[in-house]
Order: sequence, then C-alpha cells, then structure tokens
Amino acid sequence: MDSIKRYMVFVAPYKWKILLTILIGVIKFGIPLLLPLISKYVIDDIIGSESMAQSEKVDQLLWIMGGALFLFLVVRPPVEYLRQYFAQWIGSNVLYDIRDKLFDHIQRLSLKFYSKTKSGEIISRVIYDVEQTKNFVITGLMNIWLDMVTILIAVIIMLTMNVWLTLVAVALFPLYGFAVKYFYSRLRTLTSDRSQALAEVQGHLHERVQGVPVTRSFALEGYEHQQFDERNSNFLDKAIRHTNWNAYTYSVTYTITDLAPLLLIASAGYLVITGSVTVGTMVAFVGYMDLVYGPLRRLVNSATVLTQSIASMDRVFEFLDEPYDIKDKKNAQEVTSVDGKVTFDHVSFRYEEEEAPVLEDVTLHVDRGETIAFVGMSGGGKSTLISLIPRFYDVTGGRILVDDTDIRDVQVRSLRDQIGMVLQDNTLFSESVAMNIKMGNPDATDEEMMEAARAANAHDFISGLPYGYDTLVGERGVKLSGGQKQRIAIARVFLKNPSILVLDEATSALDLESESLIQSALERLASERTTFIVAHRLSTITHADRIVLVENGQIAESGSHEELMAKRGHYYGLYQVQELDDVPLS
Repeated sequence: MDSIKRYMVFVAPYKWKILLTILIGVIKFGIPLLLPLISKYVIDDIIGSESMAQSEKVDQLLWIMGGALFLFLVVRPPVEYLRQYFAQWIGSNVLYDIRDKLFDHIQRLSLKFYSKTKSGEIISRVIYDVEQTKNFVITGLMNIWLDMVTILIAVIIMLTMNVWLTLVAVALFPLYGFAVKYFYSRLRTLTSDRSQALAEVQGHLHERVQGVPVTRSFALEGYEHQQFDERNSNFLDKAIRHTNWNAYTYSVTYTITDLAPLLLIASAGYLVITGSVTVGTMVAFVGYMDLVYGPLRRLVNSATVLTQSIASMDRVFEFLDEPYDIKDKKNAQEVTSVDGKVTFDHVSFRYEEEEAPVLEDVTLHVDRGETIAFVGMSGGGKSTLISLIPRFYDVTGGRILVDDTDIRDVQVRSLRDQIGMVLQDNTLFSESVAMNIKMGNPDATDEEMMEAARAANAHDFISGLPYGYDTLVGERGVKLSGGQKQRIAIARVFLKNPSILVLDEATSALDLESESLIQSALERLASERTTFIVAHRLSTITHADRIVLVENGQIAESGSHEELMAKRGHYYGLYQVQELDDVPLS
C-alpha cells in the first residue's frame, strides 16, 4: 500500500478534476437507473390501470417515453463525452508527471548503475509499467467509485419498493467479497512476476538489436534465437500462471453474480403468484439486478486491472528508489569558472567494496594549461583515473582538487560544465548534425556552431552531406564514419569551450587521414587548456608536457617523452615495441 500513497502524490494536483469527473459520472450512470422504474410504471400504472381509457394510456405512454428519450438522447451523450474526456485527460497528465520525474531520475543515476542494468529494463519501467498505472487513476479513483455509487443508489431504490426482495438481491454480496479478497491477494504477486519476466525479454531484445552486426559477423543467429527463446519461454510460463489464476477468479465470481438473479426471479415469481407484489415490481427488480451485478462484474475486471497497476507501481517506485552514488553536499558551491589547476591527492578507487582496488595512492599535481598523457597497458586504470575528474565516480580514498577545492564540495553539474570530453566511442543522437554539435552549448547561434565545426575540421564534410547541418545522423551516428563522428564530437567540445579537456583514446581505430584531421583539431582544442589524454598509441602523445605511465593502478613513471626515453624504463620498452610494430613489412 506504500506504493499507492506515493502514487497519490502525483494524483493530488488533479483531485478537484477527479471529483468533478466522478460527479459527472454519477449523472451518467444514474440516468439508466430510471429504466426499471419506467418499466414498473408502464406495466403497473398505465397498462394495468383499470381507471384510464385507452387514449389516456397512450397519452401517458407518449409523455413518459418523450421524457426518457430527452434524457437518453440530449442529456446523456454530452455527459458521457465529458466523463471520458476528463478521465483520460487526468490519467495522461499523471503519466506525464511520473515520466518527467523518472527521466530526471535517469539522468541523475551514476554510471555504476548503468554498468549493471540493461537499458531495455529501464525502458520497460518508464514506458510499460508507467502506462499500466494509468488504470489506477481511471479505474481505481473513478470507475470503482462510480460502480459502487450505482450499486448503492440501485439498492436504495429497491428498498423503497420491497425490502424482502432487496435482501434476496444482495444476499450473495458477502460471498462475492470473500472470493475477490481470496483470489486477488495472490494475483498481485503473479502480476509482478509477469512484469519482471517481460522486462527481461525487453532488456535482452534491446541489447541484441543493437548487437545485430556482431550476431551476423559470427553467424550466431541460431544461438541467439535459443537465448531469446529461453527468456521468452520464461515470460510465457509467468503469463500462463497469471492467466490460469485469473481464469479461476472470473469463473468463481461470475458464477456468484449469475446465481443472484436466479434467486431473485424465483423469489419474485413466488410473491407475484401469491399476490404479494405486482408484475411491474418483479420486472423492475429483474432490471435492477442487471444494474447491480453488472457493476459487480466490472469490479472483477477492475480488481484485475488494479492488481496490474499496483504491481507496476511497485516496479516504478523500486526504480525511483535506486540511490544516487554521486550527490551534492547540502552546502555545495556552484562553479562558474575554473583556472584549470588539478591535483590528485593520494587517490584510491574501487568499483565495489568487495573488489580489488583499481587505483591505489595516486598523487599527481597538474598546473593550469598543462597537457598530461596517461599511458600503460589495458586495465591499468588510466580511463578510470580520468573518469574521476568529472565525478562519474567518487574516489574511495584521498581526494581530487580543482583550483585547490575538493570536487566533492562543489555542485557536480557546475563542475561538469567546466570539463569537455572526447571519447573513443562518442555517442551521437539520431537527430541532425547541428543538434548534436549544439549539445555543447544549446544556446549557441548557428554561426557559433559552424565556427566550432570549422575548428574541428568538420565543416567541409558536413557541407557535403545531403542536407548539410540539417542531415539526420541516424541512431548512434550510424550514417557517419568513425572519423566524422569524432570531428562532430570535437566540434561539440569547441562549442562548450571548457577549461579542462579530457581525451580518452580519441584517435584510436581511425584511418590515417581521419587521424591527421582529428589530431590537428585536438591540438587546437587543447591550446591553453588543462588537458588529460589517455592514449594507446604513444606516437600521438610525445608532445605532452608530461607523460604518466600507469601500471596496476599506480603511477610507475612520470616525465616528458625525452626524459622517459632517456630513463629507459617501462615507457621506453613500450615505445620501442610500438615503433617496431609500425615499421612496414617489405
């Protein structure tokens, strides 16, 4: 029930509109309650009247039917329209607010969370589970109340006609209530299991769709189909269990609601035969049985829908409760500009408490405008070290200072505003080239954006695209080459104009022409900025002010290219090996 309380926070702003919708619904459902009374009046007071002439009976019939037609043809349609419109409008707005909150939450979650969570599962919660909660608003907060009010009004009307028949009519209510409570306590668990199984299918499918080139290149279609079938079969099993229990629920509750009218017809028939009630009264009671047990049957459907909604709520709030690893302190300062001095002060880091440290006691002082290159074997901790500067992760020991201020004492977003990053695999969004560049500064003018593209050696190839800067790049920039994507990423950072620059394998896996264009653009970008470079190819970082060799999470060597070569240590050995690898075979 905690999920319902939390959900009501999103519903609260629309409480008056919900109340208005319920009142409109009472009118909408109240009008059909007149039909049995009309039937009773026509049978007992018009057809069965011995004091009225035939012409009088016809006149009375015309008058009452005229009034009924006015209610059903003139009053009820606009009332029904307003009820449907307001119900859907409220439900859609509540979903908008929840998804807005979830998207903000998604952007605050740390990279550690995304490293262990499939994106398809996240999408399932934001799209499917949130959509399911809409039924709680429409069904739980509106339709159930309307059905209950309809039943209450119908019972009151029946009591005014005949108390005994009314008691017969509602005699099976307690049995119905017990059946609903018994069956739906288990249904919630089964519904949650089904939703989780579906999320696993969606997560696996999303990942495999992105990896289709790998599947094709290794001819893994048969294997991947088997992997998908395992998850799909698991969902099928959970869905059938849910369906099986749901079918039991319907069979029992519908049997109860079918028995009640039979009991009433038998009792009312006996009373008509004995002369205790009129035929019109019996017809009216039979009519009200449909109006009473029809809503009860809808309540069965509503209980199923609500069970699904509450299970989805649980999953939505479970996701919302995912903690943030990176948080601003209460009195965190906003960074408006930085000089560019960076200090690693005895920094240690591990991804999980039970894992071995990735970095251990790293100390390094970097002056403003200095270019520092981190090199070493893969897995040594280079990329992890630079990911600590923008606080993608927080250090587990020591501290990192920017301009002599611990970065944990400043607002993380304002810190990242001062840092520009160019990675090996930069993400482009499936929109225009212009939009992807303007992510560096959404408020930039088109001229500023084009100037950044020129600085990144990207303007010429962009101008040659079918629609220039308005060309759509496709998902993850699939329509562009690796070199083109890198130059757009560099243009993005030019437009951001940060004080600190981080380059992580920015020129690896590119052809020589692209590497040359990108290298010259990066040199312009790094000018007069504090720059950190992670590079595998040592020939691309010989110009750095200092080269830091990182091995097993520690600094093994540090100095300029010339100093390290003269030292003839590990760096010298790596450089010699790469130089030999680069010698063309004759």
